[in-house]
Order: sequence, then C-alpha cells, then structure tokens
Amino acid sequence: MLEVILKRFDEPDEVREFEKGRFEIVQIGGMTIGRATYEPGWVWSTHVGGPSGKRSCDVEHVGLVVSGRATAEMDDGRVIEMKQGDIFYIPPGHDSRVIGEERYVSLHLMGAAAFAVTSAVSPRTSA
Repeated sequence: MLEVILKRFDEPDEVREFEKGRFEIVQIGGMTIGRATYEPGWVWSTHVGGPSGKRSCDVEHVGLVVSGRATAEMDDGRVIEMKQGDIFYIPPGHDSRVIGEERYVSLHLMGAAAFAVTSAVSPRTSA
C-alpha cells in the first residue's frame, strides 16, 4: 500500500537564514521544495552571495511567486521583473532583489537543495 505524506512549511525539514531573509526546505516524494521569504531591501549579492564572496547566483531555479515583487538581473544585463502569480525559470548567472516595500515570497520547485547552502542552517526550525 502506498502511503500519503503531508508536510507544511510551518514545520520545514531545514531553514537557511540570512540577513533580511530565510529559505525553508521541505523534502517530500524524492523532491526538495523551498520557500523563500525576503524582506524589502533584500539583495542576493549582498545578503546571500556577499558572505561567500559570490557576486552572481549559480543555481538554476524554477518556481512560483506567491507575493511581492523581485527582479532577476542576469549577468548579461537583462533585468526581468517577477510578481505574484508568475511561474519562473531563471538560469545560473544572476543577481536578485526585492522591489518595493512588500515582503517577497516564492516557492522553488527546482534549485532549492543548492540555494544558500552557506547560510546558517537550522534543521526542523519553524517560523
């Protein structure tokens, strides 16, 4: 008999925290799914990449914007704005930043396992 598994981001398997943000991880059905929550003023190159000396994110992402707005700033100069309801694919080689005064929240269906691995990690920490 196959077992049904239910999980919630209220009780993630892992939390990666950094200034102005957090990335919660849930492992389910052989997948790693992430929820990103970034405060206004958050910038990847400052708050995630900066501590590790990286200027550009080398993780490939597929996800869905739940709330707020952000940009993906590609290494080739393109800037793409993402807003609530957008499903995104972002290749490696980008920076990102929150736009405006609203908290940005997105779900990551690809790339979650590799995102912000150098940040402070807390297993099974809740919000």
